[in-house]
Amino acid sequence: MKKRLFSLFALAIGLQTVALSQKNEWRDPEVNAVNRAPMHANYFAYESYDAARTGVKEESDNFLSLNGMWKFNWVRNADQRPDDFYQLGYNDSAWDELKVPAVWELNGYGDPIYVNVGYPWKNQFRTDPPKIPVANNHVGSYRKEIVIPAEWKNKQIFVHFGSVTSNIYLWVNGKYVGYSEDSKLEAEFDLSGYLKPGKNLIAFQVFRWCDGSYLEDQDFFRFSGVGRDCYLYARNKTCIQDIRVTPDLDQQYTNGSLDIALQVKGRGTVELELSDAKGNVVANTRLNGSGSLSTVMEVKNPLKWSAEMPNLYCLTATLKNGNDILEVIPVKVGFRKVEIKDAQLLVNGQPVLIKGANRHEMDPDYGYVVSRERMLQDIRIMKQFNINAVRTCHYPDDNLWYELCDEYGLYVVAEANVEAHGMLYTNNQLSKHASFAKAHLERNQRNVQRSYNHPSVIIWSLGNETGPGPNFEACYRWIKAEDATRPVQYEQAGHDYYTDIFCPMYLWYSACEDYAKSNATKPLIQCEYAHAMGNSMGGFKEYWDLIRKYPKFQGGFIWDFVDQSVRWKNKDGIEIYAYGGDFNKYDGSDNNFCDNGLISPDRVPNPHMYEVGYFYQSIWTHPVNLQNGEIEIFNENFFRDLSAYYLDWQLLADGELVEAGTVSNLNVAPQQKAKLKLDISDVNSYKDKELLLNVSYKLKKAETLLSPGFTVAKAQMSVIPYKAPDMALVNVKKANIESLAPSVNNNDGNYLIIEGEDFIIEFAKNNGFLSRYKVAGKELMNDGGQLVPNFWRAPTDNDYGARLQHKYRVWLNPKLKRTSFTNKQENGTIVVEAGYEMPDVSAKLYLTYVINNTGEIKVTQKMVAGEAEKVPDMFRFGMQMQMPDEFYRINYYGRGPVENYSDRNHATDLGIYRQTVAEQFYPYIRPQETGTKTDIRWWRQLNEAGSGLQFVAEAPFSASALNYTIESLDDGLNKDQRHSPEVIPVDYTNLCIDKAQLGLACENSWGAIAYPQYRLPYGNYEFSFIMKPVFNKVY
Repeated sequence: MKKRLFSLFALAIGLQTVALSQKNEWRDPEVNAVNRAPMHANYFAYESYDAARTGVKEESDNFLSLNGMWKFNWVRNADQRPDDFYQLGYNDSAWDELKVPAVWELNGYGDPIYVNVGYPWKNQFRTDPPKIPVANNHVGSYRKEIVIPAEWKNKQIFVHFGSVTSNIYLWVNGKYVGYSEDSKLEAEFDLSGYLKPGKNLIAFQVFRWCDGSYLEDQDFFRFSGVGRDCYLYARNKTCIQDIRVTPDLDQQYTNGSLDIALQVKGRGTVELELSDAKGNVVANTRLNGSGSLSTVMEVKNPLKWSAEMPNLYCLTATLKNGNDILEVIPVKVGFRKVEIKDAQLLVNGQPVLIKGANRHEMDPDYGYVVSRERMLQDIRIMKQFNINAVRTCHYPDDNLWYELCDEYGLYVVAEANVEAHGMLYTNNQLSKHASFAKAHLERNQRNVQRSYNHPSVIIWSLGNETGPGPNFEACYRWIKAEDATRPVQYEQAGHDYYTDIFCPMYLWYSACEDYAKSNATKPLIQCEYAHAMGNSMGGFKEYWDLIRKYPKFQGGFIWDFVDQSVRWKNKDGIEIYAYGGDFNKYDGSDNNFCDNGLISPDRVPNPHMYEVGYFYQSIWTHPVNLQNGEIEIFNENFFRDLSAYYLDWQLLADGELVEAGTVSNLNVAPQQKAKLKLDISDVNSYKDKELLLNVSYKLKKAETLLSPGFTVAKAQMSVIPYKAPDMALVNVKKANIESLAPSVNNNDGNYLIIEGEDFIIEFAKNNGFLSRYKVAGKELMNDGGQLVPNFWRAPTDNDYGARLQHKYRVWLNPKLKRTSFTNKQENGTIVVEAGYEMPDVSAKLYLTYVINNTGEIKVTQKMVAGEAEKVPDMFRFGMQMQMPDEFYRINYYGRGPVENYSDRNHATDLGIYRQTVAEQFYPYIRPQETGTKTDIRWWRQLNEAGSGLQFVAEAPFSASALNYTIESLDDGLNKDQRHSPEVIPVDYTNLCIDKAQLGLACENSWGAIAYPQYRLPYGNYEFSFIMKPVFNKVY
C-alpha cells in the first residue's frame, strides 16, 4: 500500500514537473527567456597561459563538446510532441539519431521553405501576432547522455547552444532548466545545480515556430534545428563574468587608449597585459577586488586597425588567487576610432568607402550550419574581389565570423535579429506593437553585449524591414547610451533621429545624387543596393561614378553575397540548386528570389562578380601620355601605401602580346596620385594596329588569405584606337589564276542556289533566309538551320522583374511577311536582297547578302521603323544561325574571358581568347540569357582542324555561341520551377551575332531596366557583318 501511494505521489510530482516546465512561453511575446544566463562579450576562459596563447577553446580542459549524434524525435504538429521525453527513465530506443548541429529539413525531417515577404505558414495559417500555428509546427526533441569530467568538481558548469531555431526548452537529469528564444544568438544556462558527477542526461525540445518567429521573417530559407556548435564549459566560482574593451584614438588619430571594464565574481587579482602581434608587451596593469573593476591603458602610437591594415593586439586578463592562476582570458584588440563628421562616416579620421555585401549564413548542404572552412572561403573570396565590408543580414552571425573579420580585415555592420517583413505592409506593424517591445529591445541589447569587443564591428544595425516606430526608438536610445563609440543605423527610420546613417535600400541613381548634393547631415550608405539576381549587375559603374564623385555618398552593401539555394535532387534524380516551390506544392514560395548572389552556393564566382571586383578595387590608373608610356596612379586606399605591390604591364597589338615589363617599387601614399613612365618602345611601329596597354597590380607577399602575385587591381587603356575593317566585299584575285565569279541557279522551286568554285550557298525561297552554307566540302550550317533576324533573348531575372517578357513580347518571333526576293550580279559578286513587312511592329526589314568568289558573305540587316508610337524597345538587334556541333571551338578578339554585356563589361579586357562552346553557358540557377561577349573585333567558330567561319563587322559587335537554344532557356510569360541542369542541350551550336543587346541593370529586380544608353529603343537600325570561311586557324 505504501509502495502504491509512493508511486502515485511520484506520478503526481512528475505530472506537476511537466506542467511547471513547459508553459505557454512559445506563444508569449513577453517571455523570451527563462533562467537564461546573462549575455556577455564573446570570450573563452582558459586554464593556463599556454592554453590561452594557443587560443583553441576546443583543446581546453574547460571545454566539452556537445556536437555529435543525439537521440532525436520529430513530429509534424506541435500537439503531437512528447511531453515526458526528458525523464531519466524514458525509453528512446525507437528514436532516430540526428547530428548536432544540423537543420531538420536537410536531413529528411520536413521540407525546406523559402519565402521573401510573408511568414512561412502563410498558405495554411492566417497571420495574427502573436498567434502561432499548431498544425505543421514541427517539434524536435533531443536526448543525450554525457559524462562530466571529474576535474570539473566544484566548478560552475554552463551550457552553450550557439543557435537553435526557433526556440529551446532545456532539461537536465529530468529537471527543467529554462527556455530561450532568438534563434541567432547563443543561449547559455548555468547547469551547476543540475549536473552530477559521472553520467548526465541533457534533453531539449525545439519548435519550428514560436512567437519569436514573428521577428525572424527574413528573406532566406526557413530551416529548423541547431545551427551552430553546442558545448559545456567550466568556470571557477571566482571568475571574470564579463570583460569589455573600448579602444580609442586621440584627436590626431595617433596615440591610443584602451578602456577595460570587468565584472568579477568573487574576489581576486586581475593581471592585464597588452601585447602586439609579435608578442611584445606594450602595456600592463593590475586590478584587485570584486564586482565592477575598470582601468585605462595608454598606448603610444599603436598600429591602427582598419579593413586595409587589420593590426591586432592581444589583451590577456589573468585572474589569480594569490599565485594560483584561476583563469586566463585572451581578447583581441584593434585600435580604431569610428565617427560621423560633416556628413561622413570616418574610420581613424578617414572617410572610408564602403565596398560592401550582405551575407547570409548559408551552406548548400548544411543550411544554417556554416563551417570555419566555409567562412574562410567566403573571406578569401571577399578579399579577392575587393569587398571590404559585410552586413550580417539580418541577424547576428556565428562568433567565429566576427573573429575572422577582425583578423583579416572587414568592416562589419552588426545587425540584430529583428525582421517582421510579413507585417511591414499592414496596420499592425510590430515596431509599434507594445507586446513585442521587450523582444525588440532584448535582441538589440544582446547583440551589442555579445559583439562589443570586435574592432571589425563599426556600426550597429537595429534590424531590417520591420517598419518605423517606438520599439526601435527605444533600441536606438539604449544602444547610444551603452556604446558611444559606434554609430547606429536602421533603414526604416529614414531620415528620422534614430539612425545615424541614411541607409536606404535600392535607391535610384537619381535619388542618390539628389541626396548627395543636398544639405543633409548624414552619410548615405545603402544597406542594400545593386540587386545581384541571376545575370545582372549591369550599370554598377553608374553607382560608383556617383560614390566617387560625392563625398557624402560612401558606398553600400550589395544584395547579396551568395546564392542561397540548397543542393537537391529533382524527381528525375538530377542534382539541382533548389529554390522556393521545389519541395512541395503547398508551402508558400517566392521562387528563386533567394538567388541574388555574387557567388554560387558552392562559392563559384558568378560572372557579374568580376565587375564588382573591378569597381571595388582601390588602385586606379589613368592615361597621361600613353604614346610615351606615361600613366598616373591613384591610390584610393586610406591607410596603406603601395609598397606591398608591384606593377606588371603588357602592350597588345591587335590583341597579341608584343611587349611587357615590371615596375617593382611603387611609391604612392594613401589617397595620393603619382606619375610613372613605363619603358615602352616607339609605338609608331604599331600604328596600323589597335594598341592596348594593360597594367595590373600584384602582391609581393601573401597577406589576408591572398597568395603572392595575386592581382588586386588592373586597368586597360587604348594607346592606338581600333579601326573598323573595310567592309567592301569584292572577288578575290589570285596571281596568274583566272578567278571564277559565283553563279546563280534559280531553277529549283524551293531554293535559290549560289555556286562557286568550292562552295554552295542556298536561300529558302519561301522566306528568303540563308539555309545552306557549304564550303570546301564542309557544311557550315546545321541541317534545317537558317540565318534569321533575332530580336529576343531568354529573359533574365531582372527582365522578369520588369515584366519585359510581356512588354517586349511583340519582338518574340515577330511576323515577317516577305514582300520581295531578288538577286543580281554586281562587280562579279552575287547580291541577294529580301524585303519584309513587320506588321506587328509597324516596320520594314531588309536583308542584303553580297557573295564573292570564295564564298564570303556580307550580310546587311536593316530595319526601317514606322510612325507607331507604342512599339516597345527590343532585347537585341542581330541574327542567329545554327552550326554543326563539330564547330565547338571559339577564337575571338573582344572582351573576355567571362561573359559580358553593354552595361557590364568594364572588368573584361579586350584580348584574343580561345574557348569552347561548352564553356560559354553559365549555369545560373534559373536558366536565362547567358554567354554573350561584347566589343568583338572578330569571332571565329572553328572545328578541331581550325576550319570554320570568321565574323567581322563594321563596328565592334556582340556574339554568343551555345549548345542551347534561346527557347530552351526561356521560361515564357511566367517563371516556372526550372533549373539549368534540367535544360537539355542541342546537338549543334546556336550562334548569335548582334549589333547590340539590351543591358542587364542592377538597381533592383522588380522593375528596373538598363540606363537609356544601354537600351534599344524602337527606331531605324542597320547592321553589316561579313562571314568568311577560314581554314587551319589552329593556333
